[in-house]
Amino acid sequence: MTARILIVDDIPANVKLLEVRLLAEYLEVLTAGSGLEALDICENTQVDVVLLDVMMPGMDGFEVCERLKANPRTAHIPVVIVTALDQPSDRVKGLKAGADDFLTKPVNDLQLISRVKSLVRLKTLSDELRLRAEAGQRMGIEDLFSLADGQLDEAGQVLLVDSRASSQERIIKTLKPVAEVMAISDAQAALFEAAEKNFDLVIVNGALDDYDPLRLFAQLRSLERTRFIPLLLIAEQGEGGLTARALDLGVNDYIVRPVDPNELVARTLTQIRRKRYNDRLRDSVRQSMEMAVTDGLTGLSNRRYLDTHLKILFERAAARKRPMSVCLVDIDRFKLVNDTYGHEAGDDVLREFSARVRSMVRGADLACRYGGEEFIVVMPNTSMDIAKKVAERLREMVEQTPFQLTSGPKITVTASIGIAETSVDCATPEQLLREADKALYKAKRDGRNRVVSAAA
Repeated sequence: MTARILIVDDIPANVKLLEVRLLAEYLEVLTAGSGLEALDICENTQVDVVLLDVMMPGMDGFEVCERLKANPRTAHIPVVIVTALDQPSDRVKGLKAGADDFLTKPVNDLQLISRVKSLVRLKTLSDELRLRAEAGQRMGIEDLFSLADGQLDEAGQVLLVDSRASSQERIIKTLKPVAEVMAISDAQAALFEAAEKNFDLVIVNGALDDYDPLRLFAQLRSLERTRFIPLLLIAEQGEGGLTARALDLGVNDYIVRPVDPNELVARTLTQIRRKRYNDRLRDSVRQSMEMAVTDGLTGLSNRRYLDTHLKILFERAAARKRPMSVCLVDIDRFKLVNDTYGHEAGDDVLREFSARVRSMVRGADLACRYGGEEFIVVMPNTSMDIAKKVAERLREMVEQTPFQLTSGPKITVTASIGIAETSVDCATPEQLLREADKALYKAKRDGRNRVVSAAA
């Protein structure tokens, strides 16, 4: 795993000690001796994780962390506070400042490296989502990249897996101000619930009765429905090996008993905010993908999607020696609709026409807006005769049912349709489309409002 780690500390000996540990793991290391220098590096350089000391002159680590998290360009960078401060109040202060973890010096090597590698994996995933979302949406950077600043729009949904009733009660009470908690004692039942419902966080007591918590973590990470849910381990003192293995399995965070209530709330909020941030990025990527292949007006697939998938369907039909037909559909005298009633009326007709096309096709068929007032329906495993019957039903539906315009009147619209079928004369998808286009041209030339096959 390669990553760039920034060490921020004003004491050279501390910097050197951390640098040696990280270089031994083949990680790239940058260093900064002050908070201002660290902010400048993060603003202008690719940084994957920041290891941040608290006690520094000029600007302490808490302020540096707050500034990093307040800047949309650096808010996504994981921050681990590494300091000699060891009080629960110090940890909570660091977590509230936006830190992803708080490690007390002297830091255990296994604990440090496991935490760094875990955060690098999480940031790599987040970075990929951010880049895709940015490329697809071109949204404002503040809207896309900023993490929520503390308060949740709505309570988090937390699944607690804990065999002890007393422990369940304490955690539910602690998290009540920020989350609705479902507590389950049985690990297998919890796995089922996590896959069935939409949780923001799963908290697992490391001391489960009769079940290995590491196995539960592995199962949660292996299922598609639970792969991206944040996981938080509650570990006992001295279980460094368990926490390290848990982090390697994809656990996002851990807290050590005795559990400080404020620290648990802070860590829970951090994970819920990150979950919702990444959910927004995934939604943005999904919308971008849909926008790239969907016609915005009609909701049908667009020409770009057709260009890709027609070739696939054509080759599949040839390999299976099955027929495939293409219907090229054109709204007759559509320009007259725009000229007479306006372009909004034209959009009304296109939307309703698309709905009628969609109602006539099967799930296996591909319906696209080909351009302007032209549409195309690709029908796998369909002969010319069958396709012609479908096309005739569509033509009749268009002609016989008037189109309601939002401006008030109903108008009658007709359509011409040209059909072509794969054959020895159509060796490529392009030839198939040309044959359908010739048939459509003949339908127009012969008086419109008719279906013509390429063989006619």
